[in-house]
Amino acid sequence: MPALDIRFRRFTSLNTTIRLREGSLHVRLSDLLEHAPESVHHAIAHILLAKLYRKPIARTHSDRYRRHVSSEPVARQAELIRQTRGRKTILTAKGHYYDLDEVFESLNRRFFHGLLGRPTLTWSAHHARRMLGHYDAAHNTIVVSRVFDRADTPRCAIEYLLYHEMLHLKHPVRVKAGRRCVHSRAFQEEERLFPELEQAKQYLKRL
Repeated sequence: MPALDIRFRRFTSLNTTIRLREGSLHVRLSDLLEHAPESVHHAIAHILLAKLYRKPIARTHSDRYRRHVSSEPVARQAELIRQTRGRKTILTAKGHYYDLDEVFESLNRRFFHGLLGRPTLTWSAHHARRMLGHYDAAHNTIVVSRVFDRADTPRCAIEYLLYHEMLHLKHPVRVKAGRRCVHSRAFQEEERLFPELEQAKQYLKRL
């Protein structure tokens, strides 16, 4: 059995890591998990060791851990920690070719009767091609990849991407039976109302 070095850290999320270095196991856990029930600690130990040694993870342990971190008190505390400890890079909503504030207000009038509160909108710092856009609920911010801010980007692609993230504002993530539901049925039905959906998706795939 390797020597163990287990420490709780002030992470900005529910991080858990394990490393094998010079014959010792180094485990780092979010301090949010410090006072979790012993059964949850047992589940975390099983999951981390299984990942380290590439063994199957028992479903009982994965379910127990998922139920704990998805519970309302833990999820609420994790969101608060992200707000207070996390950093968010906010640049500008006004790009060289597209103004995200203008696109948001246009979509808000067309699809939400102008009733959706506008979050902070910003272009990303880099020309990301993997994460094209995301809504950060902890900081109430929508980030759009700068790769779209160019003359040859069709407006429908920008509008669809922003519309998708606006739907996350209207349909927040919910937890059902211990599982996070990010794109609910209502979310998907409303997404299909975007008139140029297929055209926009085809453009995104080409990226």
